[in-house]
Amino acid sequence: MTTTLADFFTGRPTAQIAQDLLGHELIYQTSAGTMSGWIVEAEAYLGEQDTAAHAFNGRYTAANAALYDAPGTIYIYILRGYYMLDVATQAAGTPQGILIRGIEPHQGLALMQQHRAKPVPDITNGPGKLTAALGLQSKDLNRTMLGANNLTITEQATRHPRVVAATSRVGVSAGSWQERPLRYIVAGNPFVSGSRKRDWDREHHGWRA
Repeated sequence: MTTTLADFFTGRPTAQIAQDLLGHELIYQTSAGTMSGWIVEAEAYLGEQDTAAHAFNGRYTAANAALYDAPGTIYIYILRGYYMLDVATQAAGTPQGILIRGIEPHQGLALMQQHRAKPVPDITNGPGKLTAALGLQSKDLNRTMLGANNLTITEQATRHPRVVAATSRVGVSAGSWQERPLRYIVAGNPFVSGSRKRDWDREHHGWRA
């Protein structure tokens, strides 16, 4: 059984960690209130050999240094003007990570909608959308550990998917790893980015009862 967040983010393949992350709760505490959501979509990036990863071929810069830090380190970067939330996996020096791509709101939905005036599920069904909804719009927490400040992920899943689906990643650069099924989703959940309404499980959102 895992005992710490650092334990959760290492000790097994990053793809498995990404799959296991579904159903854990992302929690962000602010002076205005607490916001949280269950992770419904997570995308694995496998470091030096992964043509879509920021650390492909061992690339190391000030911008991606968080990937080389201890497991459970927060990696925040900007892509096309949007803040992205990633978590480093594996031992320090092994630059692998997981992009959090979608959450189903739990606590603080009204506050999220103040930050991002969109209806559900459009409010958090994408990596740039969820950070905007949380008001997480800076790199202040980059290279800090989950749980060290006001952003954390529960050590255990608090909901459990009925079915986990693996698909190709979204919007990655061309390369031999472009189509690899390293994006994991709660099948049927409306808060998965790009999901079709006809595929939604409107009663249970893809969770086990």
